[in-house]
Amino acid sequence: MKFKIVLITALSLYALSNLAQEVKLTAFYPGEIWKDNNGVAINAHGGGILFYKHKYYWFGEHKIEGEEGNLAQVGIHCYSSTDLYNWTDNGIALKVSNDPLSPIAKGCIIERPKVIYNKKSKQFVMWFHHELKGQAYNASLTGVAVSENVIGPYRYLNSIRPNQGQWPINVLSIHKKPVPETILSAYCGGPGCLPDHPDTLNLIGRDFAKGQMSRDMNLYVDEDGSAYHIHSSEENSTIHISKLSNDYLSFTGEYARVFINRYMEGATLFKFKGKYYIIASGCTGWAPNTARMAVADHIYGPYTELGNPCIGKEADKTFESQSTFVFPLPHRKNAFVFMADRWNPKNAIDGRYVWLPIILDKEKPYIKWFDSWSFKSIVK
Repeated sequence: MKFKIVLITALSLYALSNLAQEVKLTAFYPGEIWKDNNGVAINAHGGGILFYKHKYYWFGEHKIEGEEGNLAQVGIHCYSSTDLYNWTDNGIALKVSNDPLSPIAKGCIIERPKVIYNKKSKQFVMWFHHELKGQAYNASLTGVAVSENVIGPYRYLNSIRPNQGQWPINVLSIHKKPVPETILSAYCGGPGCLPDHPDTLNLIGRDFAKGQMSRDMNLYVDEDGSAYHIHSSEENSTIHISKLSNDYLSFTGEYARVFINRYMEGATLFKFKGKYYIIASGCTGWAPNTARMAVADHIYGPYTELGNPCIGKEADKTFESQSTFVFPLPHRKNAFVFMADRWNPKNAIDGRYVWLPIILDKEKPYIKWFDSWSFKSIVK
């Protein structure tokens, strides 16, 4: 009799386990643990969404436990979904290399991967912020990989600094003057590091020959198919918006400097009623801070800052998170989802995702906190 009771209990637990995995989500729960089809927490940090052939694909950094998880130990993870609530694990789209001489060797830094589709080449193109192993954030590169299959595997091509030997479209005369020796030899970077304005420092001139710095980055494809690479540059003091080549695999050399001396990271870009909006954060490392939003009539600016777009609990700290991506909902007019990451550098794998709707109130969008929400209840 005891044996039968144990057997029934075990079978019951097994059934309950399977049932738990089969339960379908019908809402978002920002900041809570979000599990995939296998009942495992989704592991796609700093990521972005690609919509292709009626499916959503989520690419992000695969983290491991502890502080070592802040380095690239595995690669870039891919998940797919038909409703954005429930996600299927498609494995690692781009793996780090076990070859210590590889630029993407295990232990390097790979952050904020984004994937876009090139209709002409029929290739999926992935860009990411890349730092070489053991060099902290000094390389300031952006890496590119391609695949003919949306879920990969992706082939790593190379990592570069953008716009080598090119001046921005809004270049100033000071940029073409000799660079001060103090800037050529050493510059620590960051707000308050040196009192000078970045144009006085002439960081553009310093990096002209080898290419401009690229740290936190994002991608945006405009209505005409032109793709743009948005990245923190000039020791994080200024954002660069750079046009990519027709195949999306390189830079055209056309770029603009925006938010000069504002020290912004995590820049996201979306378009609403013909205007370009950028939501970004300040530079405070892993710690959350107040989000900033700006608008322009042209992708290269000039941008007018609109202040903090967040409303509700912890709005002054972007809901204890940092902007990652904004994506338009393909089947709903003027509907956007704001993606953010709640980082946990002490245990990287336990970073959480904060997804919220962007509320379009006349000409000024804003982001409101909800403990839970769905497209049916929020997005009209």
